[in-house]
Amino acid sequence: QVQLVESGGGLVQNGGSLRLSCAASGRTLSLYRMGWFRQAPGKEREFVASISASGDSTDSGDSVKGRFTISRDNAKNTVYLQMNSLKPEDTAIYYCAARPLLAASWSFWGPGTQVTVSS
Repeated sequence: QVQLVESGGGLVQNGGSLRLSCAASGRTLSLYRMGWFRQAPGKEREFVASISASGDSTDSGDSVKGRFTISRDNAKNTVYLQMNSLKPEDTAIYYCAARPLLAASWSFWGPGTQVTVSS
């Protein structure tokens, strides 16, 4: 079992930057692939980015490629999402998730942090 808590959300202007953090407790994050997802009002949850357990591979959704970067520090049990060139359509609640190695689904989720981009 792992507990996840996101932080770093807030209000930012169009074109600005934010860095989200996801701190884990309960088990070491090095056992999990980690991901970020987001959900805007009235929309389905959307995949943002993920990173392998070792941190040597990442992938991201088309809508954020080239603007968002996921990273992790297993020694600090923390995952990050650097968000640059933010747009109003990035406004959403951002969730951190953990997927055990060899598992097919994301098993653990944080409560989310709100990101609002003003136009």
